[in-house]
Amino acid sequence: MTELTHLDAQGQANMVDVAAKAITSRTAIATAHITMQPHTLAAIQAGDVKKGDVLGTARIAGIMAAKKTHELIPLCHPLLLTKIAVDFAYTETGVRITAMVRCNGQTGVEMEALTAASVAALTIYDMAKALEKTMHIEDIHLLYKEGGKSGRFQAAESPANG
Repeated sequence: MTELTHLDAQGQANMVDVAAKAITSRTAIATAHITMQPHTLAAIQAGDVKKGDVLGTARIAGIMAAKKTHELIPLCHPLLLTKIAVDFAYTETGVRITAMVRCNGQTGVEMEALTAASVAALTIYDMAKALEKTMHIEDIHLLYKEGGKSGRFQAAESPANG
């Protein structure tokens, strides 16, 4: 079994010391999908949601969330992020969110990408909840990461139909 890096000798949670790790270019891409009824999707596509620009607001929320990940996830390091992109694609059942985060640093950006995708999905829900409260946020996962000691990771295709 691999040694748990976020536990000290007494089994207590601690932040990993990354001082001795090499600075490398790191990238992570994460995704989420929000499903909704056709009328809600049509309203978002038409820009006909009373709260305003749903995807524009969700993009800003995802970017802001990536920058604040260390404030939300207790043992994450604050990172100097060099790029954050949050993109959207309409699917038959909703919206697919893809978040890409980069930095040159001593620890990875997977949590930042996952946080960006999640918060963007939550923002879509918030912006459109007056139209529909039955939306589902699902299929949040890491698609890709590279950099650092563990190298490259590529997820298998998602089982979700979105």
